[in-house]
Order: sequence, then structure tokens, then C-alpha cells
Amino acid sequence: MQQEQSYIERLGIEKLNPMQEAVISQFDKSRDFILLSPTGSGKTLAFSLILMQLLKSYKIQASSALIVVPTRELALQIESVIRKMDNTLSLVCLYGGNDNRLERNKLKEGPTLIVATPGRLIYHLERMPALLENCHTLILDEFDKSLELGFSDQISYIINSCRNIKHQVMTSATDVTESPNTIQLNNPIKLDFLNKEALLPNLDYHRVEVSSKMKLEGLFKLICKIGTERILVFCNHREAAEHISELLENKGIDSIPYHGGLDQFFRELAILKIKNGSQLILVTTDLASRGLDIPDMNHVIHYQFPPKEEDFIHRNGRAGRNNQEGHIYGVLTVDERIPTYFAEVPTMELDEFYPIPDQPKYQTIRITAGKRQKVNKIDIVGFILNLGDFKKEDIGLIDVKPNESYVAVDRSIAREVIKLGNQGRIKNQKVRLNLI
Repeated sequence: MQQEQSYIERLGIEKLNPMQEAVISQFDKSRDFILLSPTGSGKTLAFSLILMQLLKSYKIQASSALIVVPTRELALQIESVIRKMDNTLSLVCLYGGNDNRLERNKLKEGPTLIVATPGRLIYHLERMPALLENCHTLILDEFDKSLELGFSDQISYIINSCRNIKHQVMTSATDVTESPNTIQLNNPIKLDFLNKEALLPNLDYHRVEVSSKMKLEGLFKLICKIGTERILVFCNHREAAEHISELLENKGIDSIPYHGGLDQFFRELAILKIKNGSQLILVTTDLASRGLDIPDMNHVIHYQFPPKEEDFIHRNGRAGRNNQEGHIYGVLTVDERIPTYFAEVPTMELDEFYPIPDQPKYQTIRITAGKRQKVNKIDIVGFILNLGDFKKEDIGLIDVKPNESYVAVDRSIAREVIKLGNQGRIKNQKVRLNLI
């Protein structure tokens, strides 16, 4: 228990919630484990605590444990949580769009834990067939995805590559009536917290009805009514996300598209800017419905509804996290079919004038130096404060990458910081600054 307490302290958490406590108390190393719990309820920490127990039960070897997730965003989130819990654990994160050679070199070093999306893991398995021969623990996060066509075949391939699995853990935020045929479980313990009142997110629901030609106008007015807050706008296709983002821009609302067709750099940049408050509106596909944990992202708008209620639930799970209140909106034209799961939602009227929301407080500045140049967050804060009459309160979140860094600064000083800081030096390294 002392070790568990140190993990949660490193994450800045005061205590485990009832679901996490139940997972720890009921987990049995001799049986597999299934956890059903709502989005935002802390499943990542729950299964990570199990994982830490299991890793300490065995000799440390390469690829001792594997976590498989459906999206790169979820992979990166899990990696971040586990690194905060134990920064000495050897870990590699594998996902599409990342540098193949960099991943391969890390795998050759024999990391203890692999966090991976299925397609990218299979890419490496085809080149390193013995990669998972020491794997004793397999965790399938969001395993409801493994029932979907295509994904199921990938999971089957991965499981067949794990010849010595002794422990399997599966988690999901939606109920699954049957386990995937590819997964043979050993007398599993099943914890179902999906309908536990204490863990259900605090969400309210609103329906916005508009005429068939006024749907975008309805979205525009809704965003104006919400005001200067973080908002996720969900569409069903990449083209729709790009198109709607562009149309909102034309109406004076700054937004950023986010979908699987974007390069990895632009996807990561979009999330970075949403998290640091230099962008507030993300127009996205279901790519953002899993794995995103963004502080104060408490408004989810369904501009287009997903075909399945499970996807609707996952989308809504981005709001109301960490015991905050979340607000869910559906924009529907009068001739659109209302999904059955949204039929009883009350209508919201948009019959007033709502001003265009203010611009975000921050802007993001890119600095051409990072971890490989031995630059850290304290260096960046000191560099900016020494440029002129700037205050620490003018500086927001800082993200230090291998060869560059991103810092959110108050919009009112952003251009002055660039003007004064360009060609300056951080740790004797000449740097360039630019707005992104």
C-alpha cells in the first residue's frame, strides 16, 4: 500500500476513488481481470497499479508487459501517466506516424513495457517475431474496439505472438455482451462500475433544432452562446471537420481541425494548443473520442451524430472529467432523424444575440531548442523574464520536446517576446522564436 501511495502522490492525486480501490482489493494474480467503468473515471491509473504489481512479481526482462490501445492519443496519455508513476521504468510507445527507426532502436534496447497501437505493433512484430516472447502481462484498453471488423484480426495476431501470457486485463467504458473470440480468459474477475452513481460523469444534455439550411448558423450561435471556453465539435468524416473549421473561421471564430488524415506533427500540435489555451475549439472526428484528457474541456457538440450509441458515450466522456460539470449538445435539422439515445433531450433555444467569443488568452511560441540541448522549463521561464518587463503570470504551459519547445504566453506580449528573444541564447544555445 505504501508503494501505491507513492504512485498516486506523484500524479498529484489525494486518494483513489471507489473503483480504483475495488480494483486493487479484488485483483487476483491467478485470474484474468475485466474492468468496465465510465470514461474519465480513472481506468488508466487502476490498471497501471495492477501492472506495477505484476512487474514486481517477475524478473525484469525485455517486453515483460504490453498495453494495446486503439489510438495514438490514448497511447501517449497512458505513457504519460506511467512515466509520472515510475520514471525509472523502461518503456517504449509505438504508434503510427512516429519514426520507425527510432522505435526500432528503442525496441532493441529491450524495454520492460510496450504501449502500442495494434497496426504499429504488428509492423514491428513482422520484423521482430520474437519481440513478445517474454511478455507475461497483456492489457487491452478500450477492448470494445477489439470486436470491430479489422481490429479483431489485429488483436488475434498480437495474442498469437504472445506465447507465454500469464495475465490478461481488459478495460472498457461501454458494456460488451461477449468477449472477443480471439481472447481466451482464465476464470476472469469482472468489475462493472458503468452504472455506479459516484463514478458517472456529471453531464447535462441539450438539443439545438434548426432549419435544414441553417445548421452551420445554429452551430455558430451555439458556440457564441457558450463563449470563451474549450469546445469539442464532433463530425463523422475528415472532410466535414476541415470544412466546418474553415467555415467557422470565415465567420470570425478561430478553430482547429483534428482527424486521422493529418500528419502526426499537426495532430500533436493541435492537442498541445488546446491544452495550453492558445486554441479553444477543436473540430474533430471520432479520433478525439478516446484518449484525450484535456483540463476544462467541458463542452461537447455533436454536429453530426455517430452511428452507434457506444461512440456517442465515448465522445461525451471528454467532458465532465475530474468531477467537473460537462455539457453535451446535439445540433439537428428539423428533417434529421433523432437518434433514439437522444430522443428525450430537451431543446435549447438560441433566440438572442450572442457576441463572437473573445480570442484565447494565450498564443503559442515555438523555440528552437529542447531536451537534447539540455533546455528545461525553468530555463525557458528565466529566458523570457530576462527579456523585458514580463511577469511569471504572463507565461502558461511549457512543453519541451527533443529539439524544440513550445510555450504559451499572454497574447498581449507574444509579439514583443518574439521581437526581443529572437536570436537570443538559452544555455549558450542560439535560438529562434516564432508564433505557431
